[in-house]
Amino acid sequence: MTELEFALNTFYLLMSGALVMWMAAGFTMLEAGLVRSKNAAEIVTKNFGLFSIACVMYLVCGFFIMYPGDSAVSAWIPGFSLGYLGLGMGDQDMSYGSYSEASDFFFQVVFVATAMSIVSGAVAERMKLLPFFAFAVVLTGFIYPVQGYWKWGGGGLDALGYTDFAGSGVVHFVWSCSGISGCFYTRCKKR
Repeated sequence: MTELEFALNTFYLLMSGALVMWMAAGFTMLEAGLVRSKNAAEIVTKNFGLFSIACVMYLVCGFFIMYPGDSAVSAWIPGFSLGYLGLGMGDQDMSYGSYSEASDFFFQVVFVATAMSIVSGAVAERMKLLPFFAFAVVLTGFIYPVQGYWKWGGGGLDALGYTDFAGSGVVHFVWSCSGISGCFYTRCKKR
């Protein structure tokens, strides 16, 4: 692995993450255009809030679940170690070999936040803000990382040889089922 390959792979992940982050803005505008005008401000608040919740939850516990043994916080804050918490994680190398761990963290955190927007669109005008944020905490901090671990973290699906094209199973299936669950929870919308 040359330095140029490492730099290009890291750059590719960062650019892809930036593009995924713009998808969140697109989902926000789409949802705001589909709801009644009195609810447009709540949709924007919901999407900004879910992005914040996803970033915090994925930093605190999601990355540890998805990639066991790696240190998300030391990837984000160089030199920081969580070894004192007894999690078995000390200072580690900041790269996976072919790209930077911090760039992968950034890509995954914007992906989990944007994917949560799928659920946001499914429950638009059906769910209050605080219950939605509680739903976002569980989905972004625990459910998505477990699903990601099954394929990308070396879990059971990866061991079985499962091939996932562009996150079709890990991302789209999980978030679609979560959106449907949110719709069942909130029942039918009455006009």
